[in-house]
Amino acid sequence: MSLSHFNLATQLAERQQQQRFRQCKTHDSAQGSHLIREGRDYLNFSSNDYLGLANHPLVKQAFMKAAEKYGVGSGSAHLVCGHHREHQALEEELAAFTGREAAILFSTGYIANVGVINALVGRGDFVVEDRLNHASLLDGGLSSGASFSRYHHNDIADLTRRLAKSSSTKKLIVSDGVFSMDGDMALMPELVQVSQQQQAALMIDDAHGFGVLGKTGAGIGEHFGCSAEEIPIYMATFGKALGTFGAFISGSRELIDYLTNFARPYIYTTAMPPAIAAATRQSLTLLATEHWRRDYLQQLIQRFRQGVIEQGWQLMASQTAIQPILLGEESKALALSQALAERGFWVTAIRPPTVPVGQSRLRVTLTASHSEADIDCLLKALATLRADYV
Repeated sequence: MSLSHFNLATQLAERQQQQRFRQCKTHDSAQGSHLIREGRDYLNFSSNDYLGLANHPLVKQAFMKAAEKYGVGSGSAHLVCGHHREHQALEEELAAFTGREAAILFSTGYIANVGVINALVGRGDFVVEDRLNHASLLDGGLSSGASFSRYHHNDIADLTRRLAKSSSTKKLIVSDGVFSMDGDMALMPELVQVSQQQQAALMIDDAHGFGVLGKTGAGIGEHFGCSAEEIPIYMATFGKALGTFGAFISGSRELIDYLTNFARPYIYTTAMPPAIAAATRQSLTLLATEHWRRDYLQQLIQRFRQGVIEQGWQLMASQTAIQPILLGEESKALALSQALAERGFWVTAIRPPTVPVGQSRLRVTLTASHSEADIDCLLKALATLRADYV
């Protein structure tokens, strides 16, 4: 059957006209401070490899050693015959590191969020989410069948009003820990207080905070001094600070047993390869022992922020590795991204629908693999372009 009645060409043409058309740009290098595309070397300021572990020799060694011993594929879903000793060990280590009773692995952060929300709430329940939550969280809420509401970004009063209006017995608050496009943090103590006052469960997606925030890298809860009991549903991914692939939920033993039996994406998805779990265990060890990576990253963040603010760019209020330069128009963000690329810098332009109309930006991400000289080179390039964009 033809797809002509789906109007694919028309919708693609509209995206192109709006300067929102997307295509993958293939590169040929490992993740790191540099990226090679079509033979050219770029300073890379678009990676989420915050601690510089994606190409770490010990992580690669752990992966290769496990792949040699256990092969590549896991063979099946966890509950069939795919749950390997490496998976089990990683779950136990994650539970201990996050200060919770148990943990469960998911093959991606997206299916973790959709799976958990759909397992916990349904028709007759109420789920309320921050307006700037990641798409996977929003999709989880929308697909759950529960009454779904979005509160204004980090607006605790608005959240409280929406919860108070709901007569549902089961209420779930869902928020990013660090917001992926703005780089700011959720107001964790206030979220905890509201969840307790309104008798609502609290779920935090800490994909961009885990490994980076907190004294030991345990994430946004540790950063704000919130206990495991105050954040009963904690999710984070491996593809950012840990530099590997996959995701996990940690919480009470009861919660993890429940998800094992009722989270459909977990039940019906092939388990991640054991070698990925082995590599992630090594990354977790580095995260726990090499505290200098977080300290150094914070130094780079402050160096960059000071330089950009002094130049007069509109830098968003973020103290994390995500440093968005707000430009407004799609065309402006694309043009600045291209101008930087011509000077040897890879900085991605973020446009609607990922961000609201009129809030296109460059999403600069900093990592522990960058040097101070790398930061200074980017600042120098931005200074030369300032007059055309500010």
